[in-house]
Amino acid sequence: MDFAVPQDIADYLVELDAFIEAKIKPLENKDDNIRFFDHRREHARTDWDNNGLPRHEWEALLGEARKVADEAGHLRYAWPVEMGGKGGSNLAMAIIREHLAARGLGLHNDLQNEHSIVGNNPFVLMFKEFATNAQYEMYADKLLKGEIRAAFGLTEPNHGSDATFMETRAVREEKDGVAGWRINGEKMWTTGMHVVSHVMVFARTSGEDGDAAGITVFLVPADQVKIEEWMWTFNMPTDHPRISITDVWVPDEAIWGVEGRGLGLGQSFVHQNRIRQAASSLGAAVYCIEESVRYARVRKPFGKPLSDNQAIQWPLVELSTQCEMLRLLIRKTAWQMDNMPHKEVERQISDKVSMCNYWANRLVCEAADRAMQVHGGIGYSRHKAFEHIYRHHRRYRITEGSEEIQIRKVAAFLFGYMGPRRAEFKDL
Repeated sequence: MDFAVPQDIADYLVELDAFIEAKIKPLENKDDNIRFFDHRREHARTDWDNNGLPRHEWEALLGEARKVADEAGHLRYAWPVEMGGKGGSNLAMAIIREHLAARGLGLHNDLQNEHSIVGNNPFVLMFKEFATNAQYEMYADKLLKGEIRAAFGLTEPNHGSDATFMETRAVREEKDGVAGWRINGEKMWTTGMHVVSHVMVFARTSGEDGDAAGITVFLVPADQVKIEEWMWTFNMPTDHPRISITDVWVPDEAIWGVEGRGLGLGQSFVHQNRIRQAASSLGAAVYCIEESVRYARVRKPFGKPLSDNQAIQWPLVELSTQCEMLRLLIRKTAWQMDNMPHKEVERQISDKVSMCNYWANRLVCEAADRAMQVHGGIGYSRHKAFEHIYRHHRRYRITEGSEEIQIRKVAAFLFGYMGPRRAEFKDL
């Protein structure tokens, strides 16, 4: 077994670091752009008088960074080659995202809104795997040009983890001789609604509450969806509204993937996102630990380095040990994802993806909290990034499958209710 980072990925990390220093850091420090990353960051980013949405200047800066990264060939690294990318693997993306997050807060990588010079866009892979030929003809060019951006409409006001009990319904209805569907329902936490062109609306089209089958995904134009309210959160700015879909009609061609099999499409999305997000959480945890170690070596209360105290050493040792073990599991799991058909991930190693994700999200919160404690008052202030890291990553213990739901998935695989061990336990 070879645990070394593949040479091509190691070389690419060096290339990325050089690009950040040459192109991204100057942009971050241009004019007063640093206000988005120093102690003023929450205010600078948030338009408090416009529903708490991101300020235009903040999103414009992110857009400029993405443009520079795209021109340099980095932004679409993970996209399929046939769609203008480099076909970056899950393993490569896990290594890259950990690396970028471990560099700390900056324009190169800001996890508050999944901005990065190496883009994470699971929707592209979903498009490749699930789009029909007609949809490929209709949407592929617009997707490549950035003219299509889709929000993810799965969670509802009354249903989160219990997605199979969703109340949104779509019923068959012909309109002007065209076969289609009429959709009614509400969705919650539909991130990015202020900028997206479409919403991926999950709706029950057949079956009963609790059935995994019978849920269909529709690509609905955003202008047919009503924003009911913007949900202010622990980590501002906000772009997570509650929306309603009232008597919206769409043609059959708006179905994404296969009718009644939409939940599998949703799982495809979260597996890609979960493993990459786990790597980012790991990187942010490493940043918190390393900053704490450095501070403890130079801070000298009572005339000696803070690091001389076992009360400082031991908690950081525990966290560092967890990071080392988690890194191996993340990279092994990402490698396994690369070495099996995309749609097999759910059946074979979904539990490992969940292990990586829930543990990484918990770990980074613990690391940020410990960093605040080691740094004392300055660690609690917004002059350090730890509170920002905590506020951002705390949400991932809830979103895209709460840690309880992910632990339940691991248990289902472990006890043979799902996954490869099901046959082993079938006679018990």
